[in-house]
Amino acid sequence: MEKKTFRLEVAGLVRELPIIQISETLCIASFVILGDTEIVEAAAHCLVEELPEIDVIVTAEAKGIPLVYEIARLLNMKRYYVARKSIKAYMDKPLIDGVRSITTTQKQLLCLDGNDAEEIRGKRVAIIDDVISTGESLKALERIVESAGGIISAKAAILAEGDAVDRTDIIFLKELPLFPVEI
Repeated sequence: MEKKTFRLEVAGLVRELPIIQISETLCIASFVILGDTEIVEAAAHCLVEELPEIDVIVTAEAKGIPLVYEIARLLNMKRYYVARKSIKAYMDKPLIDGVRSITTTQKQLLCLDGNDAEEIRGKRVAIIDDVISTGESLKALERIVESAGGIISAKAAILAEGDAVDRTDIIFLKELPLFPVEI
Protein backbone atom coordinates (compact mmCIF):
# COMPACT_ATOMS: atom_id res chain seq x y z
CA MET A 1 0.00 0.00 0.00
CA GLU A 2 1.39 3.39 -1.00
CA LYS A 3 1.98 5.78 1.87
CA LYS A 4 0.11 9.07 1.51
CA THR A 5 2.06 12.30 1.70
CA PHE A 6 1.44 16.03 1.55
CA ARG A 7 3.71 18.24 -0.54
CA LEU A 8 4.71 21.26 1.54
CA GLU A 9 6.39 24.29 0.04
CA VAL A 10 7.68 26.72 2.65
CA ALA A 11 10.56 29.19 2.86
CA GLY A 12 11.61 28.28 -0.68
CA LEU A 13 11.91 24.57 0.11
CA VAL A 14 9.79 21.51 -0.66
CA ARG A 15 9.17 18.59 1.67
CA GLU A 16 6.99 15.49 1.24
CA LEU A 17 5.34 15.02 4.63
CA PRO A 18 3.88 11.66 5.63
CA ILE A 19 0.20 11.79 6.54
CA ILE A 20 -0.23 10.24 9.98
CA GLN A 21 -3.45 9.28 11.76
CA ILE A 22 -3.53 10.83 15.25
CA SER A 23 -7.13 10.04 16.29
CA GLU A 24 -10.15 8.11 15.07
CA THR A 25 -11.19 11.02 12.86
CA LEU A 26 -8.05 13.05 12.16
CA CYS A 27 -4.79 12.81 10.26
CA ILE A 28 -1.97 15.34 10.10
CA ALA A 29 0.93 15.92 7.75
CA SER A 30 3.86 15.17 10.04
CA PHE A 31 6.25 18.13 9.99
CA VAL A 32 9.43 17.44 11.96
CA ILE A 33 12.22 20.02 11.82
CA LEU A 34 14.56 18.12 14.13
CA GLY A 35 17.60 17.21 12.07
CA ASP A 36 16.54 19.30 9.04
CA THR A 37 19.09 22.13 9.13
CA GLU A 38 18.05 23.38 5.71
CA ILE A 39 14.42 24.03 6.66
CA VAL A 40 15.39 25.45 10.06
CA GLU A 41 17.77 27.98 8.47
CA ALA A 42 15.40 28.98 5.67
CA ALA A 43 12.36 29.32 7.92
CA ALA A 44 14.31 31.24 10.57
CA HIS A 45 15.38 33.80 7.96
CA CYS A 46 11.76 34.25 6.83
CA LEU A 47 10.41 34.54 10.38
CA VAL A 48 13.07 37.09 11.40
CA GLU A 49 11.80 39.34 8.60
CA GLU A 50 8.26 39.17 10.04
CA LEU A 51 9.02 39.68 13.74
CA PRO A 52 8.54 43.02 15.48
CA GLU A 53 11.25 44.33 17.82
CA ILE A 54 11.84 41.79 20.58
CA ASP A 55 14.32 41.33 23.40
CA VAL A 56 14.07 37.57 24.02
CA ILE A 57 12.71 34.36 22.53
CA VAL A 58 10.90 31.56 24.36
CA THR A 59 9.94 28.13 23.03
CA ALA A 60 8.69 24.80 24.35
CA GLU A 61 10.86 21.71 24.36
CA ALA A 62 11.71 20.13 21.88
CA LYS A 63 10.96 20.80 18.21
CA GLY A 64 11.12 24.58 18.56
CA ILE A 65 14.67 24.52 19.93
CA PRO A 66 16.65 24.44 16.67
CA LEU A 67 14.39 27.12 15.22
CA VAL A 68 14.82 29.53 18.14
CA TYR A 69 18.55 28.86 18.17
CA GLU A 70 18.80 29.97 14.54
CA ILE A 71 16.50 32.98 15.05
CA ALA A 72 18.52 34.06 18.10
CA ARG A 73 21.74 33.67 16.10
CA LEU A 74 20.36 35.78 13.24
CA LEU A 75 19.24 38.47 15.70
CA ASN A 76 22.61 38.41 17.53
CA MET A 77 20.95 37.38 20.78
CA LYS A 78 23.20 35.73 23.33
CA ARG A 79 20.40 33.61 24.82
CA TYR A 80 17.02 32.06 24.20
CA TYR A 81 14.77 30.34 26.72
CA VAL A 82 13.21 26.88 26.68
CA ALA A 83 10.25 25.69 28.74
CA ARG A 84 11.17 22.09 29.49
CA LYS A 85 8.70 19.18 29.60
CA SER A 86 9.61 18.26 33.18
CA ILE A 87 11.05 19.88 36.25
CA LYS A 88 14.83 19.50 36.23
CA ALA A 89 17.00 19.26 39.36
CA TYR A 90 18.87 22.45 38.42
CA MET A 91 15.69 24.55 38.27
CA ASP A 92 15.19 27.17 40.96
CA LYS A 93 11.52 28.03 41.64
CA PRO A 94 10.30 26.95 38.17
CA LEU A 95 7.14 28.35 36.64
CA ILE A 96 4.94 25.41 35.64
CA ASP A 97 1.90 25.02 33.40
CA GLY A 98 0.12 22.04 31.87
CA VAL A 99 -0.66 21.45 28.22
CA ARG A 100 -2.28 18.87 25.97
CA SER A 101 -1.41 19.43 22.32
CA ILE A 102 -2.82 17.82 19.19
CA THR A 103 0.12 15.38 18.96
CA THR A 104 0.29 14.30 22.61
CA THR A 105 -1.93 11.66 24.13
CA GLN A 106 -1.74 12.94 27.70
CA LYS A 107 -1.25 16.19 29.54
CA GLN A 108 2.35 17.40 29.66
CA LEU A 109 4.12 19.94 31.80
CA LEU A 110 5.97 23.01 30.60
CA CYS A 111 8.51 24.28 33.13
CA LEU A 112 10.58 27.47 32.94
CA ASP A 113 13.49 27.82 35.34
CA GLY A 114 12.87 30.63 37.83
CA ASN A 115 16.25 32.14 36.90
CA ASP A 116 15.15 32.30 33.25
CA ALA A 117 11.85 33.84 34.35
CA GLU A 118 13.77 36.61 36.12
CA GLU A 119 15.74 37.31 32.95
CA ILE A 120 12.63 37.77 30.80
CA ARG A 121 10.79 40.01 33.31
CA GLY A 122 9.91 43.31 31.64
CA LYS A 123 11.32 42.20 28.28
CA ARG A 124 9.53 42.03 24.91
CA VAL A 125 9.11 38.31 24.25
CA ALA A 126 8.54 36.35 21.05
CA ILE A 127 7.05 32.91 21.63
CA ILE A 128 8.19 30.70 18.76
CA ASP A 129 7.26 27.14 17.80
CA ASP A 130 7.44 24.93 14.73
CA VAL A 131 3.67 24.46 14.28
CA ILE A 132 0.66 26.10 15.88
CA SER A 133 -2.46 23.96 15.70
CA THR A 134 -4.91 23.97 18.60
CA GLY A 135 -2.89 26.72 20.27
CA GLU A 136 -2.76 24.87 23.60
CA SER A 137 1.05 24.85 23.81
CA LEU A 138 1.06 28.51 22.85
CA LYS A 139 -1.47 29.35 25.59
CA ALA A 140 0.61 27.53 28.20
CA LEU A 141 3.73 29.42 27.12
CA GLU A 142 1.79 32.70 27.20
CA ARG A 143 0.69 32.00 30.79
CA ILE A 144 4.27 31.20 31.81
CA VAL A 145 5.72 34.31 30.13
CA GLU A 146 3.03 36.53 31.64
CA SER A 147 3.53 35.06 35.12
CA ALA A 148 7.26 35.78 34.71
CA GLY A 149 6.46 39.39 33.89
CA GLY A 150 7.44 39.17 30.23
CA ILE A 151 5.64 41.27 27.61
CA ILE A 152 4.43 39.12 24.73
CA SER A 153 5.26 41.02 21.54
CA ALA A 154 4.93 38.18 19.02
CA LYS A 155 3.74 34.61 18.64
CA ALA A 156 5.16 32.85 15.59
CA ALA A 157 5.63 29.49 13.94
CA ILE A 158 6.71 28.07 10.62
CA LEU A 159 3.26 26.55 10.06
CA ALA A 160 -0.30 27.00 11.26
CA GLU A 161 -2.81 24.18 10.94
CA GLY A 162 -6.49 23.75 11.61
CA ASP A 163 -8.25 26.72 13.20
CA ALA A 164 -4.90 28.42 13.83
CA VAL A 165 -4.80 29.60 10.20
CA ASP A 166 -7.67 31.99 10.96
CA ARG A 167 -5.93 33.60 13.93
CA THR A 168 -4.83 37.20 13.54
CA ASP A 169 -2.54 37.22 16.58
CA ILE A 170 0.11 34.85 15.21
CA ILE A 171 2.80 35.06 12.55
CA PHE A 172 3.25 32.00 10.36
CA LEU A 173 4.79 31.26 6.99
CA LYS A 174 2.40 28.67 5.58
CA GLU A 175 -0.86 26.84 6.21
CA LEU A 176 -0.71 23.11 6.88
CA PRO A 177 -4.06 21.39 6.28
CA LEU A 178 -5.61 18.78 8.52
CA PHE A 179 -6.99 15.61 6.91
CA PRO A 180 -10.01 13.48 7.77
CA VAL A 181 -9.50 9.76 8.26
CA GLU A 182 -10.68 7.98 5.14
CA ILE A 183 -13.08 5.15 5.87
